[in-house]
Amino acid sequence: MSKYYILFFTVFILSCSNKKVLAKNIPEETIIDNTSLVILGTIQDAGSPQIGCKKDCCVNLFKNPDPTRKIVSLGLIDTENNKSYLFEATPDIATQMKMLIKYNKQTEQELADGIFLTHAHIGHYTGLMFLGKEAMNSKNMPVYAMPNMKTFLTENGPWSQLVSNSNIKLELLENEKPVQLSKSISVTPILVPHRDEFSETVGYRISGPNKTALFIPDIDKWAKWNKNITDEIKKVDYAFLDATFYSGQEINNRPISEIAHPFIIESLEQFKSLKKQDRSKVVFIHFNHTNPVINTNSKAHKDVIEQGFKIGKINDVFKL
Repeated sequence: MSKYYILFFTVFILSCSNKKVLAKNIPEETIIDNTSLVILGTIQDAGSPQIGCKKDCCVNLFKNPDPTRKIVSLGLIDTENNKSYLFEATPDIATQMKMLIKYNKQTEQELADGIFLTHAHIGHYTGLMFLGKEAMNSKNMPVYAMPNMKTFLTENGPWSQLVSNSNIKLELLENEKPVQLSKSISVTPILVPHRDEFSETVGYRISGPNKTALFIPDIDKWAKWNKNITDEIKKVDYAFLDATFYSGQEINNRPISEIAHPFIIESLEQFKSLKKQDRSKVVFIHFNHTNPVINTNSKAHKDVIEQGFKIGKINDVFKL
């Protein structure tokens, strides 16, 4: 089997309160010879720093941008068939697509082999604009979308121009129906409750040759889902889950009732019955710029780790 390499960029991560380097001792090169998932971003839709933010964490980042603060995305590397797929088309898609392609040393192409969308909120689909004629001018890029998401892209500009110009080719998804990408890889959309103004919202179950992952970057409270999240965690090897806010205390500019996400402290309570092995499957992602777990020196970050859970980091690799 051909070997694939991941180039880990040397980055300097700035916390909200200081300029201490938090990402040292990262190997320059890691050999990947198995089909894998790679975290390409962990931040909530609006980015970090966030527009209009005057808090210390944003002020420091406006002055000294952190290259690891990319909006939430996963990459799937199919080493057996020399293909790669992107989950979410974020505003950071240019960098994330380049990162994903660099992982595949056997290809000279500039784009992934397909993009899977979860829903029509700004951090999850607006990167499609860079596939248009003003930028990449791609040809028939497969974009996997649920029915309402497909309708939204087809009937509303400027996205409809991507369809009419054949920059993208929309592939219709069906709830709980697997898409077979190869003999050993399938992707299954799963409807989840969220504020669905323009489209439905899905997570994905990603099944590889040996392991399976659950990817749910956005969801309302776990109790609103028609599935039991702890049971779903037990069924997979990895669970990349919505962790937008640590608690309600960090939100002081709008009513909490308007922001439907499971707080990390709520998830920790929900998952406390999980055994150590199952807790280690949980990888929290999709952090708001105010979320204290982004800072690895914070008490919140340490509490999550001490309880046996993981906090997603850009370039983390998970073999499938």
